[in-house]
Amino acid sequence: MRTMGLSLGLALLCLLRVEAENLGVAGLDKSKIAGKWYITALASNSESYLQKKDKLKMAMANIVVLGEGNLKVSFAIPTAEGCQKSEAIYRQTGIPGEYYSSDRGNKIARVVDTDGKTYAVIFVSRVKDGKTLHMLRLYSRTRQVSPKIRALFKKLAREKSFTNEMIRMLPSQDECSLDEA
Repeated sequence: MRTMGLSLGLALLCLLRVEAENLGVAGLDKSKIAGKWYITALASNSESYLQKKDKLKMAMANIVVLGEGNLKVSFAIPTAEGCQKSEAIYRQTGIPGEYYSSDRGNKIARVVDTDGKTYAVIFVSRVKDGKTLHMLRLYSRTRQVSPKIRALFKKLAREKSFTNEMIRMLPSQDECSLDEA
């Protein structure tokens, strides 16, 4: 029985690795994803997200590649209470395109798709209060996203079992930004 469990675990890891390689993130040049991004769309199964999704606006992120390929991500998120800024360190897990952060809750983030320069789609999972929460984010270098990339995001969201009511293209905002370095 123990051997069977180990075999299933190894098979799952191989499938995850194959999925990442098929999406072109295995050989991702991390320096290309460094810099300022706009978070232009979200999809989530979180109840709190679903309750406030119609009030959400575009957020900003800045990605810095650290030693050993880890990432430091700074966020500026507009909220009803004002501009919420935070920072998190994402460490490589050993699976191509996958990172782990224990900052503000344990999260696994996977680069689902990217061209390495104009857009990136990130899938984040975490367990909170015994529930597994998922969020898909569309990062864009510009506030305006092409119809082709919007369609790609929606397709990937549906593949990850998000319904249309869980998907939100975020309106632009000017009141909350990251300080320029």
